[in-house]
This record gives sequence, structure tokens and C-alpha cells, in this order.
Amino acid sequence: MSTLENPNEVVTKSLLRLVTVPGLDKPAALITLDNGFDHKKPNSLGPAGLASLDNAITEALAANPAFIAVTGKPYIFCVGADVTGIPLVTDRAQAVELGRLGHRVFARLRGSAVPTFAFVNGAAMGGGLELALHCHYRTISGGAAALALPEVSLGLVPGWGGTQLLPNLIGIPAATQVIIQNPLMQNKMLKPKQAAEMGIADVLFEPADFLERSLEWAVGVVRGEITVARPEVDKDMWDGVLFFAKQTLDQRLHGAVPAAYKALELLGLAKDAPFEQGTAAEDEALADLVMSEELRSGLYAFDLVQRRAKRPAGAPSPGLARDVHKVGIVGAGLMASQLALLFARRLQVPVVLTDLDQARVDKGVAYVHKEIEKAVSKGRMDKGTAAKLYGLVSGSVDKSVFADADFVIEAVFEDLNVKKQVWAELEKIVKPEAILATNTSSLSVTEMAADLEHPERVVGFHFFNPVAVLPLLEIVRGERTDDASLATAFAVGKSLRKSCVLVKDAPAFVVNRLLTRFLGEIFAAVDAGTPPEVADSALDPLGLPMRPLALLQLVGPAVAHHVGGTLHAAFPDRFGVSENLKRIAEAGKPIMVDDAVNPEVVALLQVGNAPLTADEVRQRALDALAREIRLMLDEGVVAEAQDIDLCMILGAGWPFHLGGVTPYLDRTGTSESVTGHRFLPRGVASFPA
Repeated sequence: MSTLENPNEVVTKSLLRLVTVPGLDKPAALITLDNGFDHKKPNSLGPAGLASLDNAITEALAANPAFIAVTGKPYIFCVGADVTGIPLVTDRAQAVELGRLGHRVFARLRGSAVPTFAFVNGAAMGGGLELALHCHYRTISGGAAALALPEVSLGLVPGWGGTQLLPNLIGIPAATQVIIQNPLMQNKMLKPKQAAEMGIADVLFEPADFLERSLEWAVGVVRGEITVARPEVDKDMWDGVLFFAKQTLDQRLHGAVPAAYKALELLGLAKDAPFEQGTAAEDEALADLVMSEELRSGLYAFDLVQRRAKRPAGAPSPGLARDVHKVGIVGAGLMASQLALLFARRLQVPVVLTDLDQARVDKGVAYVHKEIEKAVSKGRMDKGTAAKLYGLVSGSVDKSVFADADFVIEAVFEDLNVKKQVWAELEKIVKPEAILATNTSSLSVTEMAADLEHPERVVGFHFFNPVAVLPLLEIVRGERTDDASLATAFAVGKSLRKSCVLVKDAPAFVVNRLLTRFLGEIFAAVDAGTPPEVADSALDPLGLPMRPLALLQLVGPAVAHHVGGTLHAAFPDRFGVSENLKRIAEAGKPIMVDDAVNPEVVALLQVGNAPLTADEVRQRALDALAREIRLMLDEGVVAEAQDIDLCMILGAGWPFHLGGVTPYLDRTGTSESVTGHRFLPRGVASFPA
């Protein structure tokens, strides 16, 4: 084990105590995983942590207990392998050893003659969930906040038995969802009820008395009073499910995520191969992936989302933030209505919408009520919470309702004069310390506030659509925005459970500027005569979440054309205006129909006679990204390249396996060929030089 030592490991110790339980002649051996910190630093397992678990199992077996149970510290079971040690793995043999070590220790629970239980009291991910799967029985707490096998999202596979145990426990369709689909859907987590319904856990208990109920239940199992029935897994559909899953991956990723395909292979083995053969294949797959640049990039992206997003660079002291007891929203359209629901749910304060007429206001409030009803019908919200939210959201055509609001955000038409008019009117109504936030996607916050008596309280608060799904919030500081207003904006963003990034007041900020530059190259290729289907598929090797034209349809051609016009006015040498995009926006026709380019849209195009190949389109788009990012960093739009990566991951769905935009551009050599320099030092999101 010496070759795997990690000096940075925060060791999760396995603390053994013998517990006397009523109904049994012998004590139970309870092993508690605890790294000595609170829930903000979750348990994980590195070499030393695995050694501690190994020793605890040995001591437990020596005590001849009635059963062995593994649980975690408050709120946390175990979130998997200690990934801080992966950058220290410099050769394949070490990577193989890491897989074998976890398998050897966990196998002691699976192969134990003494019954073994996992009392999953909190978050269980990756190797932590695999540890639970090796136990003979599992209970789960209704308060367990995160349950997943997220390895594929990082560029890995479940490497400590998950690919072999899970499909033979819950069936291949559900296992494929947990191991492949969910990680590729922004790392979707399971809820405790789902885990129990799937059969990952045998029984679900409330968190208040979880340990006591779990011990009682385990006694019932050991005494034979409780029989755990697990349905037989249907193996007839196994190959068909995997065939369909591969087709889906090919259509979506085009071979761009090696970990997903490796996971498919391992799930295939789990059907008939002996368990030892399957886990040996896991060791080999893990070793291949640990030594890949994709994994380094995935870990870099994971670190950004887990750490940097929680400590925004440049944010003022939270102590400067003002309290927010009421929120006003100018507008009652779709975006405004989504914002109203979000503010009410997260802040639990009154939220009032206004618009030009009562019909629009009523429609906006009705949207919120309908979404609340949907959440209740799907079991995502209880009726008590729903009743409270109904009472919090209201509407009016009279802007005087904003007089006592602490935070007012506008979501009106994207026109500078319209927005300036809104703020001029509202400044006479709201109290002096109220924050005025704009959800503009591209306009200048500084210009918007220029004519106000108190421009220091205007801040950009740019959400991404759909508001409930995308976690990014670009917080824009105007030239005169003060620290108290900015601190309040960050505090509100955190309460909304958004990942906030501070950006300079520059045209289109970060995500929209880069997406417009990126999509601009695709449309420029079409304008030049490249067939739309060639230009649209040119980026397939990157494995982006959707093709450019589908993204353009999601954003909306009119919105894209408007943002493009804003950027063209600011940077005419780099951002062109596509007459074809203008025609499509004015025609109001969908760009895509049944996953193909709409023939009616193709008929609108007026193109040149200089078509490009897919490779040429892709390289031009990547070159444009590299050039624009370099300029944005030079302009100080964000503090560092890491913030651009974070914005693109959280706001544009840039894949984890690419590690963010800048690591990908560095890895492909695009950064140096276009700008003369890498964006990140070697060893960050890549192997050291």
C-alpha cells in the first residue's frame, strides 16, 4: 500500500463499537465512518481510509458479533474515493493497485459469514455507495441528500464493484440509468425514496430515529423475523438494453466520453461473467481511465463546481449584505414567472409581479400556481408548502406594490431604453436601500443605471433558461455598483442555491458572449455555403450536450440575433451579423423538425459558394473561442480562466469530461496556436510537464 500513500488524504477513520441490542445474545459491531470534520467535509476513502476500514472489519469479526453494520457521521455516509490522490498516480500499476485495494477490503463485507448491513444515514456516492452494495442488507435514511454513482461524469467508471453488483441487484435498465444516464444529465442524484423503490436499499426510515430503527430492523433480519425479498433480475432483456444504450450514447456523444463506453462494457460483463472476472475488468478499466487526460479534466471541472463555485472570486464580504424580506419582479412573462417561483421557494418571502395589464399579470401568477400544482402531483412538494407558496406569490398592475420591496428584479424586453425607463419610474417608488437587479443577457448595467439618482444599487443578475435547471448566475458589477448592493446580490444568489460568478460589465458578459462567438462561426459557415447538416454536426467529436442548431432553437433565433447585434456593435471585427439568421428570426419558423434541419428554413437561406468541411468548421469555431477567451481575460471580464470554465459548465452545459473550455483548448493545442500561450499551467487539468 505504500505506493498509494497520499500525504494530502483527509483520513476517514472506521470507528468500531460493540452495541448491545435487545433480542440478541451477542452484541452488534457498529463501524462509523468519520473523518473528524462536520458535514461540510464529507467522508471519503483513500488508501489510509481503506486500511482503517480493513482493520475495523478484522476487529469486528474477532469480537464474534451477531452482525456487522457500517454507517457514517451525521448527514454523511461516504462520498466515495478520495480523488485528491489521483493526480499523484503516475503509472498504470498504481492505478490497478488502487482498484484492487478497494475490491479486497469491500469483499470482506460481501463474503462475510457474519451478516453485514449498511445503514446509509446520509450522502452516499461513488465508492461510498459501492461499499453499501457489498453489504448483505441496506437501510437508508429519508434525509440522505445525495445518492449516486457519478464516476462517468468525471471520466471514470464505478471501480469498486458497482458495475457488477448494481445490475444484478436492481436490473440492467435501472443500473444503466444510475451508472451512465444520470451522470451525463448534469450528474443527477437519486432521492432516498427512489433508491428504495429501485431496490438499492431494502428499507427506508425517517432520519429522526434512523439508527435506532435500522438496528431494530437488523435484529429482525438476523432473528429470521424479517425476510428481505428481492425480485429475480430479468436477464433476457440485458443485451437489448445495452444495445439501445450504446445507440443513445453514439447519437449524443459520438464516442467523445470513453468512460461511458467503458461502463457499458462492464455492465455487459455483469450479465454472465463470474464476479471476480468482472471486478478484475473494473481494475483494468479504472487504470486506463486514471491515466487519461479526460480524467484530469473531469476532476478539474468537479473541483470548480464543488469548491470555486462556493467561494466566488472577488465577491465582497457577506457581512455587507442587506436582508431581503420582499421581492418585486417587473414583468410577468415566462422568465419573470420562473423567477417568481424560484424566489418564493428558496427565500420564503412575499414575491409580487407587475405588468402592463391585468391579463398578463394573471397569466404570470397562474403559471406559478400551475407549477406548484405539478410539484405536488409528482410528490416533489407537500400540500403545506404549496399552500404557503400560493400565499407568497401575487401580482398587480400598480408598481406602488414595490414600495416596501428590498430586492426588485426586472425581466422585461431586452431594450436599453425600455429598461432605463423602468428604473427611472421605479426609483421614485422603492425605498432608498432597495436593490435594483436586471436580468439582462447582454446590455450594459452601467448605462442602464447612468441616469438614476442612486446608480450604486443597480446590479446585473443574469439567470439562464430554464431557471429551475441551470445553476449559473452571472452577477454583474456596474461601474458604480457599491459593495453592499453586490454583497446582497451574492447573498440572494446563494439563497437561491445558484452558483454565482462575478463578471465585469462587458457586452454579453461570459456565456452569451462565448456562445454567440461560437455559434457565429457555425452560421458563418452556413452563410458561406456549407450544408447546414455539415456545419451542425461539425462539433460532434466534442460530445456537447446538443448540436449548435438545436441550441440556437432553444435560445431562440430572435434572441440570438439580438445578442449578436449587441456584440457586433461592440466588436464589429469579430462578431458579424448574419442576414440568414435575421430571416429565420423574422419568419418565426422552427430551425429543427424531428432532429433534422427544417426544409422551410433551408429554403430561406441565401448562401455563398465557399463551403467548408466539418473539420474546418470545427477548427474555426475552436480558434474563435480561444481568441475570445484570451481577450476576455485581458479585459478582466472575470478574475481567472477558471471562472470562464465554471460559467460554461454551469450555464452552457459544457461537458465535465472536457474539463471546461480552457483545458480542452490547451489539450488540443488550440490555445497556443491561436494566442501563443496556454490558459492554464501544465499540471492543472492535465498531467504535469
